[in-house]
Amino acid sequence: MAEITAALVKDLREKTGAGMMDCKRALIETVGDIEGAVDWLRKKGLSAAAKKSGRVAAEGLVGVAVKGNVGAVLEVNAETDFVGRNETFQKFVATAAELALTHTDLDKLKAAPYPGTGRKVEEELTHLIATVGENMSLRRMARLQVPHGVVSSYVHNAIAPNLGKIGVLVALESTASAESLAGVGRQLAMHIAAAKPQYLEIAGVNKSDLDRERDVLREQAKASGKPDAVIDKMVEGRLRKFYEETVLVEQIFVMDNETKVSKVIDAAAKETGTPVKAAGFERLTLGEGIEKAESDFAAEVAATLKPN
Repeated sequence: MAEITAALVKDLREKTGAGMMDCKRALIETVGDIEGAVDWLRKKGLSAAAKKSGRVAAEGLVGVAVKGNVGAVLEVNAETDFVGRNETFQKFVATAAELALTHTDLDKLKAAPYPGTGRKVEEELTHLIATVGENMSLRRMARLQVPHGVVSSYVHNAIAPNLGKIGVLVALESTASAESLAGVGRQLAMHIAAAKPQYLEIAGVNKSDLDRERDVLREQAKASGKPDAVIDKMVEGRLRKFYEETVLVEQIFVMDNETKVSKVIDAAAKETGTPVKAAGFERLTLGEGIEKAESDFAAEVAATLKPN
């Protein structure tokens, strides 16, 4: 058997743009024949997928999955929103979200076996890239679990069951039955989708965020020319507004626009006859934070009509 050297792997990677481990595997399969390895990668769709990897993928779908007291939310990106309507892509996102229920982070999820294929999740995505013809990526996931209680979910702009543009999970810790918590859990998840809280409770507010907000508010208050003692009270008063905007349990419930979320949870506890605590939440918005290139679609179409 020919020796598979690092230089040989590097050479194949430069020729195809495929991943290092895929190149090594291709060379092993073809006994060191580099041209044969190029063909092997092309047949597997790995070379084609690599060529697409530089393109911005900010569309796609967010998928959620819930099973009792465990929930997962997953973002899978693609280049265009058309892919989100592709049933094969939808099936992949839904299946990967289900798998995320039993995996604690994205790397573990990528390495998990994908059902019925003999491939890992990441390999199945590579196969899908070659099939659909767009760059795609498993961008991020989050998982919530409570020892007792429920994890509720909500998907905004759903294109299929549990698949859409915004995915939310909220965990309620309680010994009450799942059925009695289901209604309030879903309403809280819908509230989170609309109100975009950053923190669960005041104690969880990041200290650096709080210090920065306090500094800004102090500078604003100083413009009033009032004494320091009055400025301190002004700052604390304005911080309450900051909490009401960013902290889940301090927000006004979007369902009635008058009740504080903490009171909604208290009411659920009273109704079920047992304590109920909001233990955590996750909210993923498709493409959030990805810098999208602006394009002139008409110009792109016109360019394809020009003779070479």
